[in-house]
Amino acid sequence: MHKIALPGLAALAFSGLVMADAQIDLGDTQRVTRLFAYPNNCNVICYRDWSLEQTVAHYLSQSVQRDGYASAKVTVSREHDRLRAHISGVPSSYTEPLRKLLDSGELAYQGASRLNQKGGWDYSWYLFLPLGMALENRRSIELLHFPPDYSLTRYQDYLKSNTTDRWAELLTFNGIPATQTPAYQTIVDIAPIAAPSAAGKDLEGVYPYFNDYQVRMVKEVALTHNGKGALPMVAFGAPVRAWIQQQYGPKVDVLGLVSISPEANSAKVPVLGANHPSAIWYAADPKSYDGDQDKADAAGLKMMGQDLSAACWQAGMGSNPQADAKLTLDACSSKWQVTQKKQTCELFYRTIRNMTPEQAAAKCNTGPVTRSLRDLRKPLETQGLDQTL
Repeated sequence: MHKIALPGLAALAFSGLVMADAQIDLGDTQRVTRLFAYPNNCNVICYRDWSLEQTVAHYLSQSVQRDGYASAKVTVSREHDRLRAHISGVPSSYTEPLRKLLDSGELAYQGASRLNQKGGWDYSWYLFLPLGMALENRRSIELLHFPPDYSLTRYQDYLKSNTTDRWAELLTFNGIPATQTPAYQTIVDIAPIAAPSAAGKDLEGVYPYFNDYQVRMVKEVALTHNGKGALPMVAFGAPVRAWIQQQYGPKVDVLGLVSISPEANSAKVPVLGANHPSAIWYAADPKSYDGDQDKADAAGLKMMGQDLSAACWQAGMGSNPQADAKLTLDACSSKWQVTQKKQTCELFYRTIRNMTPEQAAAKCNTGPVTRSLRDLRKPLETQGLDQTL
């Protein structure tokens, strides 16, 4: 039996909500092993030598922490061949979204098994469900391509990667406290496969194997419990935006706003297209422009404005889902690409070029970048920089 006590985070204020105990039968050892990617980090020697019970307790503790239940405790025990989780200090209904996640995970496992039977599964891949997310008090949804393998093998944290760290930082620039960004970053990957960061092209043919999983996950996380309300969603990167169009119909571009219906007669989910959070490092690389630093900076500045605008929309809609999605986007685009363009410039040089605040301010005080993206001899779309992310 393994227990994890959560650190003393500030608890959310749950008006009229009575804290109780929640229990769930997770299934037999074989089921829990595959759904929790166990062992997470072993290759002869285990980076963290955890038991199956410790691994499950770790991810469930991340969820209750990110849901704001600071005093909750997670206990995972095994009786014969079945594992059971007991969570104190949460509503008794807390296990319902967990049960739905694991049931959806079975669909992912079935898809991965079919892919493997067809010879399409790579030896370096791991089936990795979005464990450790906020299960109950999520504010917005992030639709992404696939999780990097090191999030599983090194960190055992779905929200620990260069991609998610950068986007969390952009949310803080838009007024979301750093302690609350996990509630805005409930992730669904269209390929539930932890793979090397450069594996984007290799994963292009796998999406149909996970269709049942994908559409069920979008429905489960984007709609409220009664299906009458919806959370805002951001679709990151070209493969994900193309998947939205294929699955739901509307074409969504970067800073394009559409709405989708995850199921018949459900609420409409507002979806904003965005660059992949890591695309800026490729877009702003001088090597992409034969070493021309000005062109690289111009491309990076444009993408920084787009990314800050998308994160602004996500922060605004996540804080107030009843807000007008189009008006929110217009206000955010105007803020970061017009009225506060100098601050956008400074944030680019600070976070992407690693300048000090003083250096960034001096750089951006010299005047706007005069060479526009229209002058680029090799625009991003001809290089496919957004296609593999």
